[in-house]
Amino acid sequence: MDIKKIIEEKGKKPENAIQILKEVQKINNYKYLSSPQIKIIADELGLSESKIVSLLSFYTLITEKYRGKYVIQICTNVSCYVNGSNNIVKEFEKELGIKMGETTSDGLFTLEYTSCIGCCNIAPAIRIGNKKFGELTPQKIQAIISKCRENL
Repeated sequence: MDIKKIIEEKGKKPENAIQILKEVQKINNYKYLSSPQIKIIADELGLSESKIVSLLSFYTLITEKYRGKYVIQICTNVSCYVNGSNNIVKEFEKELGIKMGETTSDGLFTLEYTSCIGCCNIAPAIRIGNKKFGELTPQKIQAIISKCRENL
């Protein structure tokens, strides 16, 4: 779908920027927004590119950074932190061979921090796409990664 058509459908108003950014990101299979896309959106909504980039830096579901097919978002809120989210990060980094904020060389996985995902009762928790996983252990992490790889 064309970016300008998305903007037309959502409404050419600055207050619709988040909805527009999410829809345009779908063009890139939910991975990221390119610089040319950001410029078009900014121009069409009468906003500066820096305003659009600031929105991208605040909302974890949209980004201008290329991400893998599976974006693993690890919750950093208090409940997850006190229940060992830092150990979960280390385990994912070990299993995937990347550091937080990086994408695997095969383009499959990206590791990101995120704020609360509403799973405090099953902390530590992660989100991959629309799915949430909790009460994580090294064995569960290995199973999650294997399941993602099987879905190729």
